[in-house]
Amino acid sequence: MESSPSRATFAAGCFWGVEAAFRQVKGVLSTRVGYTGGHTRNPTYEEVCSGRTGHAEAVEVTFDPSIVSFGELLNLFWSIHDPTQKNRQGPDIGTNYRSVIFYNDEEQRKEAEDSKKRLELGKTLGVRSIATEIAPAETFWPAEEYHQQYYERQGRRSCRIS
Repeated sequence: MESSPSRATFAAGCFWGVEAAFRQVKGVLSTRVGYTGGHTRNPTYEEVCSGRTGHAEAVEVTFDPSIVSFGELLNLFWSIHDPTQKNRQGPDIGTNYRSVIFYNDEEQRKEAEDSKKRLELGKTLGVRSIATEIAPAETFWPAEEYHQQYYERQGRRSCRIS
């Protein structure tokens, strides 16, 4: 029996690298980058970067839960950025670069909270606390077309430099 696609939304800094990481996962059917978690309708990249919209750069992931679980996507999310940094990732600074798991239902909320607690209790990040927010999914505003699958368009699979 074929399962219905599910959706997950993550913010973990610049959405280009986050999208590239999720696109490599077997069971991820599609991704799109955009803006969510703020108060401005249909924001532009420039508006989001201004810090006045309240939105985070995010990636909406559509996946087949019979192939990859939400928990596996959470594990990848935690591994591709520094969840202890508040409102920044590397050189990117601002609320639009904050770390957030946007849950779509109660099951995702609980799983996200449990995974965050496990990470905190495991102390794998040392004594630093986790700044990642867990918030209900809101309207997802797709980013401009030139941001979609940016690394693939540039002939790169990821942002990591070897």
